[in-house]
Amino acid sequence: MRPIPFVVHVIVVAVALWVCTLLPIGVHAGGSSTGARIGTLLVVALIFGLVNAVIKPIVKTVGCAFYVITLGLIALVVNALLFLLVGWIADKVGLTFSIDGFWSAFWGAIVVAVVSWLLHVIIPDSIDER
Repeated sequence: MRPIPFVVHVIVVAVALWVCTLLPIGVHAGGSSTGARIGTLLVVALIFGLVNAVIKPIVKTVGCAFYVITLGLIALVVNALLFLLVGWIADKVGLTFSIDGFWSAFWGAIVVAVVSWLLHVIIPDSIDER
């Protein structure tokens, strides 16, 4: 992946996380200033990308039968659990990002997915060449 599309992707996920924190679903990003909050969201977006790139394929491979049996609906649960993992990792590295519980992660993962998709639809292909 070239640097510019990677940076755009991280920014898109950070904006999606920010939108998620604006909604009353139990996802919070703190910071003493606007710059600190933006930095927190950018680092959490990087963690989010790493978790989805490394752990998600393993889970999908191991749980392939569950995906088939549930017609893919288990993906909602997997995404919620991975989002909870992102919140846990963020807490362990000292970031002020928290998720209140499973249902907060469930709705948060859906919001992040939808907002990211919408932003990737809006961004021209010449900038984001995934």
